[in-house]
Amino acid sequence: MADAIRVLIVDDHQVVRRGLRTFLEVQDDIEVVGEAADGAAGVASAQELRPDVILMDVKMPGTDGVEALRQLSEHGNPARVLIVTSFTERRTVVPALRAGAAGYVHKDIDPGALAGAIRSVHAGHVLLQPEVAGALLAQESGGGRPGALTDREREVLALIARGRANREIARALVLSEKTVKTHVSNILMKLDLADRTQAALWAVRHGMSD
Repeated sequence: MADAIRVLIVDDHQVVRRGLRTFLEVQDDIEVVGEAADGAAGVASAQELRPDVILMDVKMPGTDGVEALRQLSEHGNPARVLIVTSFTERRTVVPALRAGAAGYVHKDIDPGALAGAIRSVHAGHVLLQPEVAGALLAQESGGGRPGALTDREREVLALIARGRANREIARALVLSEKTVKTHVSNILMKLDLADRTQAALWAVRHGMSD
């Protein structure tokens, strides 16, 4: 499985870890490379095993999922983190996304959909289950309108919604990274949004993420 997506499972419940491993090991393009029972062990394992995708719970004893995300970012670990948890309240979702999570799904997700979510975040997309996105969008602060954006800003916003970093957006649109940063700042200002996470959710709500 040289080209398989390497996955690390981080969850404090052994039954959950075992269930995820059992399902994922029958996927031809996914390889489970390790498990960890808390955030600190997950960060250490991620540094050692260098997985492509980490399945991470949020609520864990000791180092929780959000703090683990922050530590992974500080270490410059390139793994994409998919939160898999029973907690989908805004106060839990937003910190995880702002800490760098590439996706957020509920533990009752259909197994096939979970495999699809792993493939999606590995491909560079931001992924939220509909109920998670709905909870955030219902409380979203931005009051701007799509017509406030230029065509180029709409292109940049669509790529933000797909999880693209500024460097990737610059490459896709044949722009300098500095120009992309300016467009992002203008988008946030025009739409009265606080950050890229809110921008991505705004784009989803307005049908600009396809």
